[in-house]
Amino acid sequence: MRNRVDEAVRTLTPGYFALVMATGIVSIGLNLEGYRVASVVLFGLAGIAYVKLIVLNVWRFFAHRGAMIDDFRDPRRAFGFFTFVAGTDVLGARAAAEGWYGLTAVLLTVAGLAWVVMGYVIPWSAVLGHEERPVIAGANGTWFIWVVASQSVAVAAASIEPVFPNARQGLAIVAVLSWSVGIFLYAATAIFVSLRLMLYPLVPRDINPPYWVAMGAVAITVVAGARIVEMETAPMADAVRGLVAGASVVFWCFATWLIPVLVAMGWWRHRVHKIPLTYEATLWSIVFPLGMYSVASIYLGRADHLPIVELIGAWWLWVAVTAWVLTFGAMIRDVVVTIVRPPAPTAHAA
Repeated sequence: MRNRVDEAVRTLTPGYFALVMATGIVSIGLNLEGYRVASVVLFGLAGIAYVKLIVLNVWRFFAHRGAMIDDFRDPRRAFGFFTFVAGTDVLGARAAAEGWYGLTAVLLTVAGLAWVVMGYVIPWSAVLGHEERPVIAGANGTWFIWVVASQSVAVAAASIEPVFPNARQGLAIVAVLSWSVGIFLYAATAIFVSLRLMLYPLVPRDINPPYWVAMGAVAITVVAGARIVEMETAPMADAVRGLVAGASVVFWCFATWLIPVLVAMGWWRHRVHKIPLTYEATLWSIVFPLGMYSVASIYLGRADHLPIVELIGAWWLWVAVTAWVLTFGAMIRDVVVTIVRPPAPTAHAA
């Protein structure tokens, strides 16, 4: 069993913090709708998963550093490391709902520093420093996680801006800056990924779950915008409040439009081309966008007084909850089958 655990650590996907992102955002949605017990349970699970994933990644760094470095240099996997930033901020935003603003500030600091460092290191090592050309052939849905990370910093900063008067102006600058950067990153990423889809052969296995992050990135942009609109008076916030409010409605409409497109891509992959739907860590990259769309709709509906949008978010929450339950169950089964359960004995010749 020890060898199986070590192998699982060696091959650990950089994007596994999407588990924390998905669990945290569904917890936030349940809390917004008043399902307190379920929300706290998921919050606790998100926290446990966060700590365990940090331990596993530290283990991987010391025991399998070469594999981790290879991931940093691989444009198909490197952007998954940004799930650490987003997972940290989502956990911080959920902590703020409990009134644990100090913890949120600490998590925001960690995530903000990681966002800045990774924002320069990963594009350089995985894209600009990649020897193989053209690099655009490796563009995929994980690249949108960079956008999610940027917007998650805005969400966390805006969440605690009203409760830290002395830091209000700084937090407002961080929120607006990361929100703005995220928009430009989305535009650039969408161009790269679209060119990849149009210029290179499209293999059904390449249309994998992380493409759902394209919708999740727009949805978290809506949440960040709604939180900025709700911030207390600060020069930076006041300067963009009207723009952000209007843009958030436009982004919500685009996120809504993307859902049928992504469902059709999944149908094409699994029904038309018969690729089995089995558990993989990237499935959490579907759960997170589903939960984020629900939270985005609820926040936007309340911030801009759009009751129909809020109602859509309340209904959609149960889609996200169902997806979380199914994926969590599949994950537990996968862990039991691949790690806990001993391999079947092999027959020996007489």
